[in-house]
Parts: sequence; C-alpha cells; structure tokens
Amino acid sequence: MIYGLILAGGKGSRLYPLSRADQPKQFLKLINDKSFLVNTVERITPIIDKENIYVVTNKDYKEKIREELSDMVNGENIFAEPANKETATCIGLSAIKLLKQDANAVMVVLPSDHYIQGENNYTNTLSQGIEIANRRRCIVTLGIEPSRPETGYGYIEMGERTNGNIPTYKIARFTEKPNLEVAKDFILKGAYLWNSGIFIFRADVILREIEKYLPKLHKPLMEIYKNLGEPEEEKVIKEQYELIDGISIDFGVMQKTRKAYVIKSDFGWDDMGSFGALSRLLNSHRNNNVSQNVYVDECENCSIFGGKNLIIGFGVKDLVIVDAGDVILVMDKNKDQEIKHLLNKLNEKSEYNKFL
Repeated sequence: MIYGLILAGGKGSRLYPLSRADQPKQFLKLINDKSFLVNTVERITPIIDKENIYVVTNKDYKEKIREELSDMVNGENIFAEPANKETATCIGLSAIKLLKQDANAVMVVLPSDHYIQGENNYTNTLSQGIEIANRRRCIVTLGIEPSRPETGYGYIEMGERTNGNIPTYKIARFTEKPNLEVAKDFILKGAYLWNSGIFIFRADVILREIEKYLPKLHKPLMEIYKNLGEPEEEKVIKEQYELIDGISIDFGVMQKTRKAYVIKSDFGWDDMGSFGALSRLLNSHRNNNVSQNVYVDECENCSIFGGKNLIIGFGVKDLVIVDAGDVILVMDKNKDQEIKHLLNKLNEKSEYNKFL
C-alpha cells in the first residue's frame, strides 16, 4: 500500500521573525490562506488515502498539528520523535512503524514547507515515482531543473536514462549544497538537477540501505522495531534515540547508495526555507518584491514583508525588511543563509527570549 509521510518537525529558524519556536514555518499562511502543512496534505489526497497519510513531528508541535489537520488526517497517524536526530533517523523510525503493519509499504516522503505549482503534473510525477520504486526496489527522488546557481540545495547528476513517460535517470552523483562556483559549473554542464527533498521508496528498501550505510543507526531502529506495539514502546524509543548520532538522509544514504533514480520534474517548485524563496511569492514592483502595506520609492532589489504597519522604503537597496509585529528585521539580502547564527546569538541574551 502507498503511504504519505510528511516531515513537520522543523523550526524554520531561517525565516525568523515570521517563523518562531511556537509558530514555525509549516504553520505560516502565506498562500491561499492555508498553511504550508495543509497545502502539503491536500496536494497528495488525490493519490494517497487520507487514512494512509502520516505526519512526523516533535512533541512541541504534535497537538498543534492535530488541530491543524483535524479533518484531514487520522490523529493516530501523527507521531512525535523524542528528539531531533535529523532526517535519516526520522525516516528510519517511520519506515519501521509502517513495515510493522504492512510488509509491502511504499513511502512518499514530503517536506511540509514546499510551494508547488501545477498540481496535476506533481501527482502524475509522484505516481510514476511510486511505480518505479515498487517495481525496481529502488530509491526515487524528484529533481527540479535549476534556474540559478543556488547554494542552499543539493544537486543530482543525471546518469543513464531509464523507462518512464516523465524523463527518469539513474543518479550518477549526489552533491549536497555546493559553493557558488561549483553550483555555476553544474548549471553550465546542464546535467544536474536540484534535489527537491521529496523521496519515494519501499520501507524495506530504505531500511536495507540504512543497514548498509548507517549500521550504527540501523541497530537502535531494530531494537525499537522489536518493541513496537508493546507496553514499553515509548520508553524504548526514547532510550534508543539517546544512542543515535543524527544525520540527514542526504549525507547518510543518498550520497552513497547505488539504488537511486531521479525523475526530471516539470511542475513549479520552491523550498520555502529562506527569505529569498519567500520573496518569489511577493508582488514584483520596480525591481523589488513587496507585500501589502508597503510603499517603495527609489529602491532597488529589496524584499519587504509588511504587517499591520505601513513600511516605506526610500532610497535603499539589497535589503530584506520584515514586520512581524513585535519584531522588525532589517537585513542585507546576502545574509539570507546566516539568520540561524543571528538567532543563536539572540538566544544567549535572556532579555530577548520573549521575542523568540
């Protein structure tokens, strides 16, 4: 059977102050008055039964997600990790839970903060990926044709083409977040796609790959597997998580596996992980990107997110300005990837805790 697994445990710190510890980015309503999380669930309901949609998060957001998805997802299908140990651990835990109930489980793993255009193309691409993952017993990821030398994404080198209505390739190489010069070189070569972070695989296949490349993770997962459905389940999960060194699925498996394929996707896609990405959803006005309640004059290359107050930009350039009510951010656009470091510094100052 086909299962959707939505990853919704991130804090979205690179979107501070719009995204906060108690209101992370997956709950933000920046498109069609629905949160990114709700949009993620709605997009897959044409191909995955809502009883088979699962959400994995952390304990801080579990109840909030239950409320957000009360009419869309079975509350029993929302579960929390005891700690954040990166995506390989999160996916591994989800895989053993699904494998316990269905030996033939096929997982469609989806981040909860993506912007997608062309939903028919999207679901058709997922359907092809499901068929390939099941038939070939492989890992499938969806690749996006790059439009700029982005350093915040992983890159996939397309190898030999295989069968499929939508172009599908064996993955020749997987490179996680290259520097700018390497990213420019990848685009010039024309043989690379962005890694969307959307994965499709059978639960048994991904667990075998974890066993092969991440044996230190596989061992505690198997200990958890033996205790699923038992009175001690939660206790064992917590104990075993303490033994795990977290690693992403990209570094832990995708850069090493020989079983990966990529579908060259033609739907519109963006990862809402930075203000640079969010800016692409704003209105374009005289070489600036602006929301409502913003007036600009003699400004260049600014992204301005207005709130209740009117923001006036006059004679400035290359800025990100965000009005989040109790916090106003004014930032050089080139610092987009460094907000996490800024947030760490703010965390050290107790007087700012109420704003975080």
